[in-house]
Amino acid sequence: MRYIGAVQAVVTATEYDRGPTAAELDAIDAEMPLISAEVELLDARIMVLDRMPSEVDTQRIRRAVRKVLTARVEVANLSATTGMVPEVGA
Repeated sequence: MRYIGAVQAVVTATEYDRGPTAAELDAIDAEMPLISAEVELLDARIMVLDRMPSEVDTQRIRRAVRKVLTARVEVANLSATTGMVPEVGA
């Protein structure tokens, strides 16, 4: 019986299998208000997918949009003062 060996390098922990670094965790923590605001906006939009939005739904969506815009400004201002470059979506 012949043993078949792996042709590739060892398939254990490589640099891509590691956890996030402290800097990456700090960047995520700095963007968490924006992430939370975007999730809130997504929730508000999902609630009205299958029905006509009421006035309360419309207000909820507008409020969520304003919260996202405010969070984006805060993240941009934070990056300008600390030198961190956020990857804010369009």
